Amino acid sequence: MRHKFQTLVKIAALACTAFCFAGSLALADPTPMSGPKYDQALNKPGVPGVRTCFWASGPYSGDPYLNVAWPDTNTYYWGAKFTMPEGSKLSVEGQFAHARYTSYTSYDDRGQPVESLADYLISPLPGHTNPARDGADRTAVKRSYAIDVTAGGQRDTHRMEGFFNEGATSRTIAAPKNGGSQQVVVLRIYTPDKGTGITGGVPLPVPVLTLAGGKVLRGAAACEALKTDQLLQVQPDAFGMPVSRYRELLSLPGKPDTHPATRPSTWYAQFDRKQFEGIFTGNIGNFERKSEGFYPTVDNQYIRTFINRKFGPIYVLRGTLPTTPKTMNGDPVMNVKDADMRYWSICSQHGAANTTVVKCLNDEEVVTSGKERNYVIAFSRAADRPRTAYAECGINWLPIPDDGDGMFDPDQGNMMIRNMLARPDFPHSIQKVKKTGEERAVMGSYLPAGAYMTKDIFESAYTCKSPTELSSLNRQAEEADAAQQTAAKAK
Repeated sequence: MRHKFQTLVKIAALACTAFCFAGSLALADPTPMSGPKYDQALNKPGVPGVRTCFWASGPYSGDPYLNVAWPDTNTYYWGAKFTMPEGSKLSVEGQFAHARYTSYTSYDDRGQPVESLADYLISPLPGHTNPARDGADRTAVKRSYAIDVTAGGQRDTHRMEGFFNEGATSRTIAAPKNGGSQQVVVLRIYTPDKGTGITGGVPLPVPVLTLAGGKVLRGAAACEALKTDQLLQVQPDAFGMPVSRYRELLSLPGKPDTHPATRPSTWYAQFDRKQFEGIFTGNIGNFERKSEGFYPTVDNQYIRTFINRKFGPIYVLRGTLPTTPKTMNGDPVMNVKDADMRYWSICSQHGAANTTVVKCLNDEEVVTSGKERNYVIAFSRAADRPRTAYAECGINWLPIPDDGDGMFDPDQGNMMIRNMLARPDFPHSIQKVKKTGEERAVMGSYLPAGAYMTKDIFESAYTCKSPTELSSLNRQAEEADAAQQTAAKAK
């Protein structure tokens, strides 16, 4: 028992190197970045981004923020670690962010969620507006709320995980004490409206602690009583697969040097950790659907695949984009009921031991064509990027990092798709996949199909269709026609 405690303390100290030290610095919040290139100039004491004594861990996202457990580069995450005094009551007061989605999620010490409280469930204060609900005014000025955090209990099992629960309400989130002492809650803000900053144009929520004797503490006094500066108690595999285990799975005897990538690529809906390891071992069975590992969002379901440049330098995906609300440009009304899901994104990532994200495209960033909302996404190293793989040409691009999985295989690529709060009657969401192997049958064209090719072949197959290019083609056609008519009339 003592050995286990010492191990936890060591791991917590490592985790706190970033969390606690960063929280002691008041650094300016730069323009959010999520590009694939690491800038050594950013490697300086402290982590940029707003934080408070309660939300002291974070922000997590792509570089230059804290980057672990495969975050979404259009999303910002803050963690709170605390201990409620015996007999106390804790509430969190905040304002709904100008963003696509906000939630609170409690976790155990393995990074497994206990319960999630999504924005649309929360009733606003009297006279205020919840802009996350269908038809709500997203520009409302009065947008305050309060929720309660409890030290016991489990998640509300009456709500279907990953699905939009129309009409459901709640204002409570259960955060049991891990190891009998520590509680962990993560705040997420997905895709803040442009120009509103990483917190979505509102301050971070604040704790209000009522002690057993009735005394009310706020701000720094509440943080002190909650012991928010404590070390994080976390198991070794909470943020990612242990390096030794990852290397063992990557180098299994009899496996090719492209392992675990296949050709054609194989997509795996996320179930539990045994199934995740089965991607490497081949032991893919019908495992239990659990929101296990790497601090997932309960409202999301995930599907992933591995690719390898040894099959070809360019990997091309073609698929169909589900319908989602439009929010990034400050759209005035939230439209939820008619959407297939609340949010969709696809991310390029490092491997299972590194668990850093490189770059994501969300549903409003992906360029599509036709009423069917079809898309093409090219994955490659920056040096191999095709000249036609630009949004202006109608083709999307995501980088394969130059160091591959970030550990052992420089050619490996790892990508993941998120489906958030799918409509229960939408038949093609990841949420509808009930067992491994039926992903393609259930999702149809909403699960993209891929192929490997060279840069030259890609540029020949996928030409640029930008307005400028099309205008130029029409002009040159007219010029060629006029020249041919002139030549034909010549004596």
